[in-house]
Amino acid sequence: MKRRIFGLESEYGLTCTLNGRRRLSPDDVARYLFEKLIPGKRSSNVFLENGARLYLDIGSHPEYATPECDNIYDLVVHDKAGERVLESLLLSAEKRLRENNISGSISVFKNNTDSVGNSYGCHENYLVSRQISFQKLAQVMIPFFVTRQIYTGAGKVLPGYRDNHYFISQRAQHIFGEISAVTTSARSIINTRDEPHADAEKYRRLHVIVGDSNMSEYATYLKVGTTALVLEMIEDNFIHQDFSLRSPVQAIREISHDTSLKRKLRLEDGRQATAIEIQRQYLELALGYLDRREADPLVKDVLAKWAYVLDQLEEEPRQLKQEIDWVIKRELIEAYMARHHLFWEDPRISLIDLQYHDVRPSKGLYYLLEKIGQVKRITTDEEIETAVTEPPQTTRARIRGEFIRLANKKRKDYGVGWIYLKLNDRDQKTIFCVDPFISYDERVERMMASF
Repeated sequence: MKRRIFGLESEYGLTCTLNGRRRLSPDDVARYLFEKLIPGKRSSNVFLENGARLYLDIGSHPEYATPECDNIYDLVVHDKAGERVLESLLLSAEKRLRENNISGSISVFKNNTDSVGNSYGCHENYLVSRQISFQKLAQVMIPFFVTRQIYTGAGKVLPGYRDNHYFISQRAQHIFGEISAVTTSARSIINTRDEPHADAEKYRRLHVIVGDSNMSEYATYLKVGTTALVLEMIEDNFIHQDFSLRSPVQAIREISHDTSLKRKLRLEDGRQATAIEIQRQYLELALGYLDRREADPLVKDVLAKWAYVLDQLEEEPRQLKQEIDWVIKRELIEAYMARHHLFWEDPRISLIDLQYHDVRPSKGLYYLLEKIGQVKRITTDEEIETAVTEPPQTTRARIRGEFIRLANKKRKDYGVGWIYLKLNDRDQKTIFCVDPFISYDERVERMMASF
C-alpha cells in the first residue's frame, strides 16, 4: 500500500449521572475531565506525549485526534489508545469528584449521537496528492462513502421511527449534503476543509465526516484500509467508471434504514444497484489494479477482509456478529430482548445501545464481548497500552512526542502545533516541521539537547 498519512478525530459523548439523573452539566464534567492533563494549568487543548491532540470541541465533547500514522495498522492501534486516554482521565475526574464530596459517576461514550438527537463526529483525514482535482476525488469517493456503511456502520436504535427500529449507521441520519465547508449545521459526506499540515502545494487533506465511530477494530481497519486503496487508484488514474448516485443524501439514508441490504439505489446513468453491488465494483477494480503489481501483506489482508464481509453481508449479515459493529450490537440487543420478552420501545434497549459504546472495559458492552472472545481483533492490548504514551516511530509524530516528553520532564514552557514546536524562553525559538513523513529532525534534536 502506498505510504500515506492518516488520522482519525473522534468526538466522545460525556455524562455525569447519579441514579440515572444528570448530576453535572457537560461543561462541569469536561472541566473535571481535563484537570489532570497539565497539573497547575487549566487547559482543554493539549498535545500529548504520544503525539496526539486532545481538546474540548463544541458541545463539551472531548475530541481525540490521533497522531500522524503512515499505515492503517498503526492508526487502528492509536485510535484505540485514545479510548484508554479518555478512560484514564475519567478515573481521575471521578476521584476529584469524591474529593469534592460530589456524588455521581462519569461515563464516556465513543458514539455519534446523544439522547436528544444531537450528532458529533468521527472525522477521517487522508493526505492526498494535490495533482488530483477535488472534483475527481468527490465523483469517485462519494458513492464509495455512501455505500461502505454496510461494513463500517456502528448501528443505532431509533424506536418509533416509522416502522423501523434499528439503523445501520448513526451518522447517516445527520448528513444533509454531498460537499460543504462546515461540520455541524450542514454536515456533508465530504468536507472541504483543506488543512494538510504539510506542503500545501504538494498535498491536500481529504476530510471525511460521514463515518461512524467504531468500537470494532476490524471495522476501523476496513474503513480506512478500503478508503486508502480507492484513493491510491484515483491518484494513479485507474478508475474511469462512474458510480455517481442520483441522490447521494437520500441513498445514504435508504441504505442505513435497510438492514436486509436488498434496497436498490438509483445511479445517475439510470442503472440500479444495491450497496453491496456497488462495493463489489470498487473491490473488483482494486483486485484488477493490484493484479499488475506485487501487493504487500497488509494490502492482501485488506482485500481478503473486504471480499469476506461483502460475501457474508450478501448471504446473511448475522454471520458478521464478531466483526462489524452494527451486526454485533444488533445480535446483542435481540438476544437480550428475547430473554426478557422486550420490545424495541423499552428504554432498556436504548440503554444497551448506549452502553455498547462505553470506553471502560469494565462497563462497556463491546469490551465485555471482547473479554469473552466474542469479537475479532486486529491489535493487542500491549500495543494499545504502548501507544498511550509512545508516538508512531515513522512519522513527524515521533519528533513531536519526544519533544513534549523531554520538555515536560525538564519543566520547560513550550508550545506545540501539528507543524511547529516552540520553546517559550528568552529567544522564543520556533521550529517548523512541515514534512509529516519524517521522524527525525536535527534542528529539534539540537533544541532538546539544550534543555
